[in-house]
Amino acid sequence: MSNIKVAVIGAAGRMGGQVCRVVTDAPDLELVGRYDQGDDLGDLGGATAVVEFSVPSASPANVAHCVERGVHVVVGTTGWAETTLATLRDQLEQQPSVGVLIAPNFAIGAILMMRFAQQAARFYESVEVIELHHPNKVDAPSGTAARTASLIAAARADAGLGDVPDATTQDPDGARGARVDGIPVHSIRLRGLVAHQEVLLGGEGEMLTLRHDSFDRTSFMPGVLAGVRGVAAHPGLTVGLEHYLGLDA
Repeated sequence: MSNIKVAVIGAAGRMGGQVCRVVTDAPDLELVGRYDQGDDLGDLGGATAVVEFSVPSASPANVAHCVERGVHVVVGTTGWAETTLATLRDQLEQQPSVGVLIAPNFAIGAILMMRFAQQAARFYESVEVIELHHPNKVDAPSGTAARTASLIAAARADAGLGDVPDATTQDPDGARGARVDGIPVHSIRLRGLVAHQEVLLGGEGEMLTLRHDSFDRTSFMPGVLAGVRGVAAHPGLTVGLEHYLGLDA
């Protein structure tokens, strides 16, 4: 079987550079293109799969360029809105054989943390999400936190739970954080951090804490490689790497 030809958009960034290194080292992959801001993507170096780690403002156009050319895409850029996802789904209808994976997080432990939070959500009256990242991150809350909150909210709705209890009526400065699908989410930006998240679930007399820490960007690479190797087998839009890992059940 021939190697998968891979191009990386955002190759000059920390994540993109790491992806280039692991793709180069993988025996079944071939790095055929490196692109960054301002570069002409052209034919993407003949790639059959692209890994896209850019910024939220540029990512939709980059992905559309790939889809138009029949190239599969693994997207690590966060900040995709529902309206933008809907536009992408429309684009994919014109290219039914193309697969696009948008993954809020590629760390296997983070994916498991999200799944565990979803499973635990129906047992607890209270839940809040705290995400902690380096100060160079441009979006808040993180894609992982937003995805976690949405999964928790859906699980709570299925269980017939009401709103998270909170008697706060005055918070002019937003100390209680943002609300994502009704779930409180707090974002911390601190020098020295990489990517970290806690989910706090509370009931009478107890609290369950789920936490994942990525201390180095190498923690994301196994998931990126799994995405590259699996994207062609999943045509259409997939949100969340868990769907490639057998965690749907």
